[in-house]
Amino acid sequence: MEAKSVSKFVRVSSQKARLVAANIRGKHVEEARKILKFTPKKAAAVLNKILHSAIANAEQLGGVDVDTLYVKNIIINDGSSWKRIRPRAMGRAYRVLKRTSHITVIVDEA
Repeated sequence: MEAKSVSKFVRVSSQKARLVAANIRGKHVEEARKILKFTPKKAAAVLNKILHSAIANAEQLGGVDVDTLYVKNIIINDGSSWKRIRPRAMGRAYRVLKRTSHITVIVDEA
């Protein structure tokens, strides 16, 4: 029985989040949480919270042994980008894109 957790409009670039997600995909849940704890990236803290939520969702299903859970899949898609401007020389303005992500974590029993 699989459980999932979704977080939308997370203020981290999807490209940077995918680098962290590749480290824990397919791993046992406890091992994945240890890896995320010692990964020095902003996306690691975000993924840790979403993974914790997916584990809690699995507990709510009933009949699921939490000790046998593993990270089945992590899907990270681009969210909308916040458009900002940066003042430049001679009255110009450059566009700055502050990117967001939609993150889905799916856990399943081994």
